Amino acid sequence: MHATLPMLASTDFPPIRRGAVTTLQVNLGYRCNQSCLHCHVNAGPTRTEAMDADTVRLVLDYVRASGAHTLDVTGGAPELNPHFRMLVAEARALGCRVIDRCNLTILSEPGHEDLAAFLAEHQVEVTASLPCYTEELVDRQRGEGVYARSIDGIRQLNALGYADPGSGLVLNLVYNPQGPTLPPPQEALEADYKRVLGETFGIRFNQLFTLANMPIQRFGSTLVSKGQFDGYMRLLRGSHRDENVEGVMCRSHVSVDWRGYVYDCDFNQMLGLPLALPGRPKARLADLLAHDPAGNPIAVADHCYGCTAGQGSSCGGALAD
Repeated sequence: MHATLPMLASTDFPPIRRGAVTTLQVNLGYRCNQSCLHCHVNAGPTRTEAMDADTVRLVLDYVRASGAHTLDVTGGAPELNPHFRMLVAEARALGCRVIDRCNLTILSEPGHEDLAAFLAEHQVEVTASLPCYTEELVDRQRGEGVYARSIDGIRQLNALGYADPGSGLVLNLVYNPQGPTLPPPQEALEADYKRVLGETFGIRFNQLFTLANMPIQRFGSTLVSKGQFDGYMRLLRGSHRDENVEGVMCRSHVSVDWRGYVYDCDFNQMLGLPLALPGRPKARLADLLAHDPAGNPIAVADHCYGCTAGQGSSCGGALAD
């Protein structure tokens, strides 16, 4: 695996500062039932890192104390963490909006057959990766048979009311480019997804989020191996739009790793660029209970251009039309 941080650290990305924390994005661990080529976490079946019960309880303490209204749960496959259901149920009992970053195939894994029903019962918002609407491209990026299992997962969720008007059960899909290119316009691609998936399978979803691939971890290493890293960075930098800086997610998100350390975003977490507080060059979530990070400078490097290039990219999709 090629380390990309040394190639990203020197940057002229504009300095930015934090606003109020509205979203806590929690990585419950790097174990996953898939090993996708575009994965910026380098997750897979052999990873063993997992958040323990004490850290999960600290997450809930922070939600209670901070006023953050959204808990965004990710991994790996976050559902493989043994404390996932406790975290979700208690966060929902606190009135917190909960997003599950779901890979869809986990819904058919042995031992998780009731997972879709659990998510529906607790009105968890599902944001699910489906990097194309064709079988060939999805299986090429995510593994053989993943497309068929993903369609089955969406059908499970639809049968429970997900994406039905008035149900309150939200299902969003996520698109990633196959290689070192920017995503196409989100609105037009969403229309294509809804048409093809609806006509072919009778399935439905609420929104499509288009995300740029970040030049870090597995995807970044692949770019280096293919001699495409510098070209991709030229594309990102050359497509930067100043107006997207105002909407980047790191202004309002805090990312928490499986050990409880905090970062300005999930990508910084994967690069080991911590959120720093006065006297705490590597802060933990417990530190944020005593120190509000609002106004803090955000740690930036050249990968940040991935969030501001073209229409922009965030965990909630494009930042601009």
